[in-house]
Amino acid sequence: MDYQHKRSIGRYAQSLKILDPHIGDLPLRRVHQGTLESFIRYRRKQGMRANTINRDLAVVRRILTLAARLWRDDSGLTWLETAPLLQLLDCDDARKPYPLSWDEQSRLFARLPEHLREMALFKVNTGTREQEVTCLRWNWEVSIPELKTSVFVVPGGGVKNGEDRLVVMNAEARAVINRQRGRNAEYVFTYSKGRPVDRINTKAWRRAREEAGLPQVRVHDLKHTFGRRLRAKGVSHETRQVLLGHKNGQITTHYSAAEVGELIEAVEKVSWSGSSAPTLTLIKNENSRKSPAIGRRENVKLV
Repeated sequence: MDYQHKRSIGRYAQSLKILDPHIGDLPLRRVHQGTLESFIRYRRKQGMRANTINRDLAVVRRILTLAARLWRDDSGLTWLETAPLLQLLDCDDARKPYPLSWDEQSRLFARLPEHLREMALFKVNTGTREQEVTCLRWNWEVSIPELKTSVFVVPGGGVKNGEDRLVVMNAEARAVINRQRGRNAEYVFTYSKGRPVDRINTKAWRRAREEAGLPQVRVHDLKHTFGRRLRAKGVSHETRQVLLGHKNGQITTHYSAAEVGELIEAVEKVSWSGSSAPTLTLIKNENSRKSPAIGRRENVKLV
């Protein structure tokens, strides 16, 4: 694959591993919509949704496109004359976001092993994506002496939209971070003798959600929960965009200490603090239940 998309290499490898039994023995010229039908049927039978299958098909389409346009043999000819058209599936079965209530969060988190509970707690209080949490490094932490706190700046290579991501923390998230200090010199979140964690969506996560009576909840719903709680507390759309790491055309790592302070004030509104926990009323269809030292980054400006 091309190096422009290095942050997706793990996803590509996962897709290719799943695809291999179905098309791994075929020459490139025989990989097309027809020969992929058995793979699509197999994934459907597994209960995979269209969006998940489409991500795998997109990897195949990317490879075929590169083989027809970029990759060349010793004679200077492309590997394929043309790339076949691959039609993605209609995503009419996509699951809707499921923001958690506070009671549901408590039930779910109580059943998670400690290392997953800490990551989930950080995620639901910062709106970070799964990859941003599992890959979080100590040298991405930036001290803000004026506020007696710190933030994390996730480099764009590890962010979905390719832009550096500012992560501000409320009291709950800061407590999680402080509990991780000293466990690993590089990664923030680890387990079992300081080994880094590569995902939250593990068997333990899936078992916990089943035991909590929440089989429909995905890891990404923690991000939706954070966003919904911000909205319920009256946080502006622009501020929510920044806190959720959405692409908005602004240079999101250039903030004054005062501006960071305003962002922290916003996330504190959704911090669990005993009896003063923020309230969030969710109207849900019951049927939906079925279906070390602080480092500094030189390219970050806090003025």
